[in-house]
Amino acid sequence: MAAPETQLMLSIGLIEKDVNADTLWVWCYPSVSAELREVLLSKCCLTQDSQGLNTFVFGQFCRTWYYISTVEVQEPTALKKVTHFSLVVTAKDFNPEKYAAFSRVLCRMYIKHGSPVKMMEGYIAVLTKGICQSDENGSFLIKDYDVRKAYLAGSVKDVVSQFGMETIILYTALMLKKRIVVHHPRIEALLEFTRALPALTWHRKDWSILHPYVHLTDSELENLRTCTGYVAGFVDPQVSNRSDLFDVYVNLPDTEITVSQCAKEAMAMGKLHKDIGLVIVQSAEHADRTDGQVIKDISIKTREILANLASLAEDCENSKITLETLKQRHFPPATENFLFHLAAAEQLLKI
Repeated sequence: MAAPETQLMLSIGLIEKDVNADTLWVWCYPSVSAELREVLLSKCCLTQDSQGLNTFVFGQFCRTWYYISTVEVQEPTALKKVTHFSLVVTAKDFNPEKYAAFSRVLCRMYIKHGSPVKMMEGYIAVLTKGICQSDENGSFLIKDYDVRKAYLAGSVKDVVSQFGMETIILYTALMLKKRIVVHHPRIEALLEFTRALPALTWHRKDWSILHPYVHLTDSELENLRTCTGYVAGFVDPQVSNRSDLFDVYVNLPDTEITVSQCAKEAMAMGKLHKDIGLVIVQSAEHADRTDGQVIKDISIKTREILANLASLAEDCENSKITLETLKQRHFPPATENFLFHLAAAEQLLKI
């Protein structure tokens, strides 16, 4: 019987660009819905006129993760009349490194044999045994790719080096489950930055909030609106005009963070925020500290805040905090405000 992690894959698909510059969805196994197929085609760089080749992109749509690897076909090969192809893997889990490695093996198989049959065999081997072995095309072992490695692969230190003390805005927005929109014209920069943000709230280990590559289409925005809070990445600069989509807007090329009017009250900053901000910055600026250690430092501070919140809840009826409870403690206004909204985010608030 296959291990649980092998059951996370959902499908593989193939998009080809031929010598006539036509791009088509040519094959998939076992199946992909028409709506998801349309989204996947829009994410594939072969269907986009402007930019060059994105060798690997990933994202999420309707709780399904997709990983797209694109290859330029070099002569001689078994593939006739095909100039480029993209291999699409869909799965239930976030693990870019795992699916990039698996896709490389499958792509080499396709170039060598020119038929999706070998890829399907490789896919089934991983699904049933967790391993895909091949002398000439390389091997892939699913247990080499622990999900914690994927969570730690984004660099919180890079985020802090870009935004310094303003990282506290991102931390607060994540803690309060707010909507963060990030813009950068380069998809690689967008993926790298957005995937690191959920690590700021490590206690949740929740990467389902990540939507790193979103287009301004009805179906994708509708999917986004079903989420309570999120980190969403856009290459389209028009997203800056869509204030209905964000509480916090990050303009990555200009290193600017803007808090929207509707979120200003919940996001008001005080001494507590400054203290947390200093912990984040001082840890991240320490040359010897790894990203994992920085995340741990932030996590210790977070757990301290959550422990205080939990102890306040213990003294309350049904272990639920009220605004009255907070007022009795005479916290500074910004701290009281933050704890009130955090209690709501952590489902500790009496409604």
